[in-house]
Amino acid sequence: MTSQNSSASAPLPVLAEVVRSGFTEGHHRGSLVLLAADGSVDLALGDPAAPVFPRSSNKPMQAAAILRAGLELSGERLALAAASHSGEDFHLALVRTMLAEHGLTPDDLRTPPDLPLDPVEAEAYLAAGRVREPLTMNCSGKHAAMLAVCVRNGWDTATYLDPAHPLQVLVGQMVAEAAGEPVAAVGTDGCGAPLMAIGLVGLARAFRAFVTAEPGSAERRVADAMRAHPEYVAGTRRPDTWLMREVPGTLSKMGAEAVQAVALADGRALAFKIDDGSTRALGPVLARALELLGVDAPVVSRIGRAPLLGGAEEVGRIRAAF
Repeated sequence: MTSQNSSASAPLPVLAEVVRSGFTEGHHRGSLVLLAADGSVDLALGDPAAPVFPRSSNKPMQAAAILRAGLELSGERLALAAASHSGEDFHLALVRTMLAEHGLTPDDLRTPPDLPLDPVEAEAYLAAGRVREPLTMNCSGKHAAMLAVCVRNGWDTATYLDPAHPLQVLVGQMVAEAAGEPVAAVGTDGCGAPLMAIGLVGLARAFRAFVTAEPGSAERRVADAMRAHPEYVAGTRRPDTWLMREVPGTLSKMGAEAVQAVALADGRALAFKIDDGSTRALGPVLARALELLGVDAPVVSRIGRAPLLGGAEEVGRIRAAF
């Protein structure tokens, strides 16, 4: 195991540099962990044991809790239940279908009104004269599944985001079990759902647990659905989709505030968080972490490309610094 700056009081290490015209104009600090196939820590940078809010990287665990609560989901529907979707037409159509199948409508969603997450989709959405809607918010697939399992079990649908709701209690248990550590704090995510804090080591362990779980288990069913239908987990122009599509057996999910977790088919895994929450550093850091895990595929360089422009010309880039 290699460790740097493990003390909580020490400055976190630089994970990415911002280089413009040959001049380093900025840095992005953070913490990162790589796990070997047997689950042992292979590399630790910063303080990956410290609790963080994984944000949407927790969605596979939320989806597994929904399955454990008895909702029958598979294929694209299960992938969408674990999604931060781009707001493409096929995403929104399936959310509507999932709601209708359980006697629900988009009015039942408690997601905040939002534009599509993908900038291309957002521009087209606004150009069509449309306004922000709860349906369009990137977490609406997860919320549709949460509502559906409430209908299935006779649980209150109006309070499904309350931390004391039976579903959210199950989610907390699932997160702690998968991570192999207790939930350190409970907050509120951007979509309004309860959010459980765990360490990056725990997050990487959770993703590893999903890809190595027994076939037929809730964890494995979620992992298999996400890997089979990655465009429903993210979108057609998103790194999570590219990685799961082009490196067979890989499970990948980003989260807001620059969190990323990945597990490879053999159990190798990674998790990191950029401390300042800047998503522009995600790609270069993810690509470097994948290289250190031994992933050799063209998609890695594609994910890692983060050019800086000056006068509409490429004059620099954001690059990994570890």
